[in-house]
Amino acid sequence: MIDPRWLKQFMAVAHTGNITRAAEQLHLAQPAVTMTIKKLEQQLSLTLFERHQGRLHLTAEGKRLFEHSERILAALALAEQDMSALHNLEAGEVTIGIPSMLGSFYFPPLLMAFKHRYSGLSIRVEEAGTQIVLDQLLKGRLGLGIVLTSDLPAGLNGLPLLREEMVAVVAREHPFAHKQSLALTEFLGEELAVFRHGFHLREHIDDMARTLGIQPRIGFESNLIPLLKAVVRQGFAITSFLRMVVEQDQDLVPISFDTPYFLDLCLAWPKDRRLSRAEQAFIKFIREQNRGALQHNKQTVIT
Repeated sequence: MIDPRWLKQFMAVAHTGNITRAAEQLHLAQPAVTMTIKKLEQQLSLTLFERHQGRLHLTAEGKRLFEHSERILAALALAEQDMSALHNLEAGEVTIGIPSMLGSFYFPPLLMAFKHRYSGLSIRVEEAGTQIVLDQLLKGRLGLGIVLTSDLPAGLNGLPLLREEMVAVVAREHPFAHKQSLALTEFLGEELAVFRHGFHLREHIDDMARTLGIQPRIGFESNLIPLLKAVVRQGFAITSFLRMVVEQDQDLVPISFDTPYFLDLCLAWPKDRRLSRAEQAFIKFIREQNRGALQHNKQTVIT
Protein backbone atom coordinates (compact mmCIF):
# COMPACT_ATOMS: atom_id res chain seq x y z
CA MET A 1 0.00 0.00 0.00
CA ILE A 2 1.27 3.47 -0.92
CA ASP A 3 1.65 5.87 1.98
CA PRO A 4 -0.19 9.18 1.26
CA ARG A 5 2.83 10.99 2.69
CA TRP A 6 4.89 9.51 -0.12
CA LEU A 7 2.41 10.92 -2.63
CA LYS A 8 2.67 14.40 -1.08
CA GLN A 9 6.44 14.28 -1.43
CA PHE A 10 6.18 12.91 -4.97
CA MET A 11 3.80 15.78 -5.91
CA ALA A 12 6.14 18.37 -4.39
CA VAL A 13 9.08 17.05 -6.42
CA ALA A 14 6.92 16.99 -9.57
CA HIS A 15 5.87 20.62 -9.02
CA THR A 16 9.35 21.96 -8.21
CA GLY A 17 11.43 19.67 -10.42
CA ASN A 18 13.99 19.63 -7.62
CA ILE A 19 14.26 17.41 -4.55
CA THR A 20 15.99 20.05 -2.42
CA ARG A 21 13.29 22.66 -3.07
CA ALA A 22 10.56 20.08 -2.49
CA ALA A 23 12.14 19.15 0.84
CA GLU A 24 12.26 22.82 1.84
CA GLN A 25 8.59 23.29 1.02
CA LEU A 26 7.65 20.24 3.07
CA HIS A 27 10.06 21.10 5.92
CA LEU A 28 11.80 17.75 5.48
CA ALA A 29 15.43 16.75 5.10
CA GLN A 30 16.54 16.34 1.48
CA PRO A 31 17.82 12.75 2.02
CA ALA A 32 14.39 11.78 3.40
CA VAL A 33 12.61 12.96 0.24
CA THR A 34 15.23 11.24 -1.95
CA MET A 35 14.64 7.99 -0.07
CA THR A 36 10.87 8.34 -0.41
CA ILE A 37 11.09 8.69 -4.19
CA LYS A 38 13.36 5.66 -4.37
CA LYS A 39 10.97 3.61 -2.21
CA LEU A 40 8.03 4.67 -4.35
CA GLU A 41 9.80 3.69 -7.57
CA GLN A 42 10.89 0.37 -6.06
CA GLN A 43 7.40 -0.47 -4.81
CA LEU A 44 5.86 0.33 -8.19
CA SER A 45 8.78 -1.09 -10.21
CA LEU A 46 8.65 2.06 -12.33
CA THR A 47 10.85 5.05 -13.10
CA LEU A 48 8.89 8.15 -12.17
CA PHE A 49 11.41 10.91 -12.95
CA GLU A 50 14.11 11.61 -15.50
CA ARG A 51 16.68 14.38 -15.26
CA HIS A 52 16.98 16.89 -18.09
CA GLN A 53 18.98 20.12 -18.03
CA GLY A 54 19.36 19.96 -14.27
CA ARG A 55 15.63 19.51 -13.58
CA LEU A 56 13.57 16.44 -12.74
CA HIS A 57 10.79 15.76 -15.22
CA LEU A 58 7.98 13.22 -14.91
CA THR A 59 8.17 10.15 -17.12
CA ALA A 60 5.01 8.89 -18.82
CA GLU A 61 4.50 6.59 -15.84
CA GLY A 62 5.15 9.46 -13.46
CA LYS A 63 2.48 11.56 -15.17
CA ARG A 64 -0.06 8.76 -14.65
CA LEU A 65 0.80 8.58 -10.96
CA PHE A 66 0.60 12.39 -10.75
CA GLU A 67 -3.03 12.29 -11.98
CA HIS A 68 -3.94 9.59 -9.46
CA SER A 69 -2.13 11.44 -6.67
CA GLU A 70 -4.12 14.63 -7.31
CA ARG A 71 -7.40 12.75 -6.96
CA ILE A 72 -6.27 10.77 -3.91
CA LEU A 73 -4.92 13.77 -2.00
CA ALA A 74 -7.98 15.86 -2.90
CA ALA A 75 -10.23 13.11 -1.53
CA LEU A 76 -8.19 12.92 1.67
CA ALA A 77 -8.36 16.71 2.08
CA LEU A 78 -12.13 16.55 1.59
CA ALA A 79 -12.42 13.82 4.23
CA GLU A 80 -10.45 15.92 6.71
CA GLN A 81 -12.63 18.97 5.99
CA ASP A 82 -15.81 16.91 6.33
CA MET A 83 -14.78 15.44 9.66
CA SER A 84 -13.79 18.81 11.05
CA ALA A 85 -17.14 20.25 9.94
CA LEU A 86 -19.19 17.68 11.87
CA HIS A 87 -19.17 19.87 14.96
CA ASN A 88 -22.08 22.18 14.08
CA LEU A 89 -20.18 23.67 11.14
CA GLU A 90 -17.78 25.40 13.51
CA ALA A 91 -14.81 24.26 11.44
CA GLY A 92 -14.07 23.35 7.84
CA GLU A 93 -13.30 25.08 4.58
CA VAL A 94 -15.15 26.02 1.41
CA THR A 95 -12.94 26.30 -1.67
CA ILE A 96 -14.56 27.84 -4.73
CA GLY A 97 -13.24 28.78 -8.16
CA ILE A 98 -14.50 32.21 -9.22
CA PRO A 99 -13.76 34.29 -12.35
CA SER A 100 -12.08 37.58 -11.45
CA MET A 101 -14.97 39.81 -12.57
CA LEU A 102 -17.48 37.99 -10.37
CA GLY A 103 -14.96 37.73 -7.55
CA SER A 104 -14.51 41.49 -7.57
CA PHE A 105 -18.02 42.76 -8.32
CA TYR A 106 -20.63 40.11 -7.48
CA PHE A 107 -19.39 37.69 -4.85
CA PRO A 108 -17.92 39.86 -2.05
CA PRO A 109 -21.27 40.60 -0.34
CA LEU A 110 -22.38 36.98 -0.76
CA LEU A 111 -19.17 35.62 0.73
CA MET A 112 -19.30 38.08 3.63
CA ALA A 113 -22.93 37.16 4.35
CA PHE A 114 -22.04 33.46 4.29
CA LYS A 115 -19.09 34.08 6.60
CA HIS A 116 -21.35 36.03 8.96
CA ARG A 117 -23.72 33.05 9.17
CA TYR A 118 -20.96 30.43 9.53
CA SER A 119 -18.18 32.31 11.28
CA GLY A 120 -16.22 29.13 12.03
CA LEU A 121 -15.80 28.20 8.37
CA SER A 122 -12.89 29.28 6.20
CA ILE A 123 -13.44 30.48 2.63
CA ARG A 124 -10.73 30.05 0.01
CA VAL A 125 -11.24 31.60 -3.42
CA GLU A 126 -9.32 30.30 -6.43
CA GLU A 127 -9.41 33.03 -9.07
CA ALA A 128 -9.46 31.73 -12.65
CA GLY A 129 -11.41 31.95 -15.89
CA THR A 130 -14.56 29.86 -16.26
CA GLN A 131 -12.86 27.41 -18.62
CA ILE A 132 -10.03 26.81 -16.15
CA VAL A 133 -12.54 26.44 -13.30
CA LEU A 134 -14.48 23.90 -15.38
CA ASP A 135 -11.32 21.89 -16.02
CA GLN A 136 -10.41 21.97 -12.31
CA LEU A 137 -13.88 20.75 -11.33
CA LEU A 138 -13.77 17.86 -13.79
CA LYS A 139 -10.33 16.81 -12.56
CA GLY A 140 -11.43 16.85 -8.94
CA ARG A 141 -9.12 19.70 -7.97
CA LEU A 142 -12.05 21.96 -6.98
CA GLY A 143 -15.20 21.15 -5.08
CA LEU A 144 -17.21 24.21 -6.16
CA GLY A 145 -16.83 26.64 -9.03
CA ILE A 146 -18.57 29.23 -11.17
CA VAL A 147 -18.93 28.19 -14.81
CA LEU A 148 -21.05 28.99 -17.84
CA THR A 149 -24.38 27.16 -17.81
CA SER A 150 -23.98 26.46 -21.53
CA ASP A 151 -20.69 24.64 -20.83
CA LEU A 152 -22.04 22.47 -18.00
CA PRO A 153 -21.19 18.82 -18.82
CA ALA A 154 -23.09 15.74 -17.67
CA GLY A 155 -20.57 15.14 -14.88
CA LEU A 156 -21.43 18.35 -13.01
CA ASN A 157 -24.44 19.60 -11.09
CA GLY A 158 -25.34 23.24 -11.63
CA LEU A 159 -27.28 25.82 -9.64
CA PRO A 160 -28.30 28.86 -11.78
CA LEU A 161 -26.70 31.99 -10.39
CA LEU A 162 -27.11 35.04 -12.64
CA ARG A 163 -27.47 36.35 -16.17
CA GLU A 164 -25.25 39.26 -17.17
CA GLU A 165 -24.60 41.11 -20.40
CA MET A 166 -21.18 41.27 -21.99
CA VAL A 167 -20.56 44.77 -23.34
CA ALA A 168 -17.89 46.76 -25.13
CA VAL A 169 -16.20 49.31 -22.86
CA VAL A 170 -14.65 52.56 -24.07
CA ALA A 171 -13.38 55.80 -22.54
CA ARG A 172 -15.90 58.65 -22.30
CA GLU A 173 -13.87 60.64 -24.87
CA HIS A 174 -13.74 57.76 -27.37
CA PRO A 175 -15.61 58.29 -30.69
CA PHE A 176 -17.77 55.23 -29.92
CA ALA A 177 -18.94 56.63 -26.56
CA HIS A 178 -22.12 58.16 -28.04
CA LYS A 179 -23.21 54.93 -29.75
CA GLN A 180 -26.24 53.01 -28.49
CA SER A 181 -24.85 49.76 -29.83
CA LEU A 182 -21.68 48.52 -31.50
CA ALA A 183 -21.07 46.10 -34.35
CA LEU A 184 -18.54 43.36 -33.75
CA THR A 185 -16.60 44.53 -36.80
CA GLU A 186 -16.30 47.99 -35.25
CA PHE A 187 -15.16 46.52 -31.94
CA LEU A 188 -12.60 44.21 -33.55
CA GLY A 189 -11.27 47.05 -35.68
CA GLU A 190 -9.97 48.83 -32.56
CA GLU A 191 -6.88 48.09 -30.50
CA LEU A 192 -8.01 45.81 -27.69
CA ALA A 193 -7.14 45.29 -24.03
CA VAL A 194 -8.21 41.76 -23.16
CA PHE A 195 -7.96 38.94 -20.65
CA ARG A 196 -5.50 36.14 -21.24
CA HIS A 197 -6.58 32.77 -22.63
CA GLY A 198 -8.66 30.63 -20.26
CA PHE A 199 -11.24 33.38 -19.72
CA HIS A 200 -14.47 33.05 -21.69
CA LEU A 201 -14.54 36.70 -22.75
CA ARG A 202 -11.13 36.31 -24.41
CA GLU A 203 -12.07 33.07 -26.13
CA HIS A 204 -15.34 34.62 -27.34
CA ILE A 205 -13.50 37.58 -28.86
CA ASP A 206 -11.07 35.24 -30.61
CA ASP A 207 -13.93 33.04 -31.89
CA MET A 208 -15.84 36.03 -33.28
CA ALA A 209 -12.70 37.35 -34.96
CA ARG A 210 -12.09 33.99 -36.65
CA THR A 211 -15.71 33.81 -37.79
CA LEU A 212 -15.50 37.28 -39.32
CA GLY A 213 -12.02 36.72 -40.76
CA ILE A 214 -10.56 39.59 -38.74
CA GLN A 215 -7.16 39.54 -37.04
CA PRO A 216 -7.73 41.30 -33.70
CA ARG A 217 -5.16 43.85 -32.58
CA ILE A 218 -4.29 42.85 -29.03
CA GLY A 219 -2.52 45.84 -27.54
CA PHE A 220 -2.73 44.80 -23.88
CA GLU A 221 -3.24 41.40 -22.31
CA SER A 222 -3.80 41.00 -18.57
CA ASN A 223 -6.10 39.34 -16.04
CA LEU A 224 -5.93 42.44 -13.81
CA ILE A 225 -9.21 44.32 -14.11
CA PRO A 226 -7.87 47.63 -12.71
CA LEU A 227 -5.04 47.55 -15.26
CA LEU A 228 -7.40 46.90 -18.18
CA LYS A 229 -9.68 49.69 -16.96
CA ALA A 230 -6.73 52.10 -16.72
CA VAL A 231 -5.64 51.28 -20.26
CA VAL A 232 -9.15 51.94 -21.60
CA ARG A 233 -9.57 55.06 -19.44
CA GLN A 234 -6.40 56.55 -20.93
CA GLY A 235 -7.65 55.88 -24.46
CA PHE A 236 -5.00 53.33 -25.44
CA ALA A 237 -7.51 50.58 -26.23
CA ILE A 238 -11.08 49.38 -25.70
CA THR A 239 -12.19 46.18 -24.00
CA SER A 240 -15.16 43.97 -23.14
CA PHE A 241 -16.45 43.30 -19.62
CA LEU A 242 -19.60 42.15 -17.93
CA ARG A 243 -21.81 45.21 -17.53
CA MET A 244 -21.64 45.05 -13.73
CA VAL A 245 -17.90 45.71 -13.84
CA VAL A 246 -18.25 49.29 -15.17
CA GLU A 247 -21.64 50.39 -13.85
CA GLN A 248 -19.98 52.57 -11.18
CA ASP A 249 -17.22 53.97 -13.42
CA GLN A 250 -18.18 57.46 -14.54
CA ASP A 251 -15.31 57.72 -17.01
CA LEU A 252 -15.97 54.40 -18.76
CA VAL A 253 -18.89 53.78 -21.12
CA PRO A 254 -20.52 50.33 -21.56
CA ILE A 255 -22.02 49.73 -25.01
CA SER A 256 -24.21 46.78 -25.97
CA PHE A 257 -23.26 44.87 -29.08
CA ASP A 258 -25.63 45.00 -32.07
CA THR A 259 -26.71 41.51 -31.09
CA PRO A 260 -26.73 41.66 -27.27
CA TYR A 261 -24.64 38.90 -25.74
CA PHE A 262 -25.59 37.50 -22.34
CA LEU A 263 -23.73 35.02 -20.15
CA ASP A 264 -25.66 32.61 -17.94
CA LEU A 265 -23.52 31.52 -15.00
CA CYS A 266 -24.06 28.81 -12.43
CA LEU A 267 -22.50 27.37 -9.29
CA ALA A 268 -21.25 23.89 -10.22
CA TRP A 269 -19.90 20.84 -8.41
CA PRO A 270 -19.03 17.25 -9.45
CA LYS A 271 -21.86 14.70 -9.36
CA ASP A 272 -19.60 11.81 -8.37
CA ARG A 273 -17.92 13.61 -5.46
CA ARG A 274 -19.34 13.63 -1.97
CA LEU A 275 -19.71 17.19 -0.72
CA SER A 276 -18.42 18.22 2.67
CA ARG A 277 -20.95 19.68 5.11
CA ALA A 278 -19.33 23.08 4.61
CA GLU A 279 -19.85 22.85 0.84
CA GLN A 280 -23.43 21.67 1.33
CA ALA A 281 -24.03 24.69 3.57
CA PHE A 282 -22.65 27.03 0.89
CA ILE A 283 -24.86 25.55 -1.85
CA LYS A 284 -27.90 25.82 0.43
CA PHE A 285 -26.99 29.44 1.21
CA ILE A 286 -26.69 30.38 -2.50
CA ARG A 287 -30.01 28.64 -3.22
CA GLU A 288 -31.66 30.71 -0.48
CA GLN A 289 -30.15 33.92 -1.88
CA ASN A 290 -31.48 33.07 -5.33
CA ARG A 291 -34.99 32.50 -3.96
CA GLY A 292 -34.79 35.78 -2.07
CA ALA A 293 -33.71 37.67 -5.21
CA LEU A 294 -36.53 36.14 -7.26
CA GLN A 295 -39.08 37.06 -4.59
CA HIS A 296 -37.75 40.62 -4.46
CA ASN A 297 -38.01 40.94 -8.25
CA LYS A 298 -41.64 39.72 -8.19
CA GLN A 299 -42.57 42.26 -5.51
CA THR A 300 -40.85 45.03 -7.47
CA VAL A 301 -42.84 44.19 -10.60
CA ILE A 302 -46.13 44.06 -8.65
CA THR A 303 -45.57 47.42 -7.00
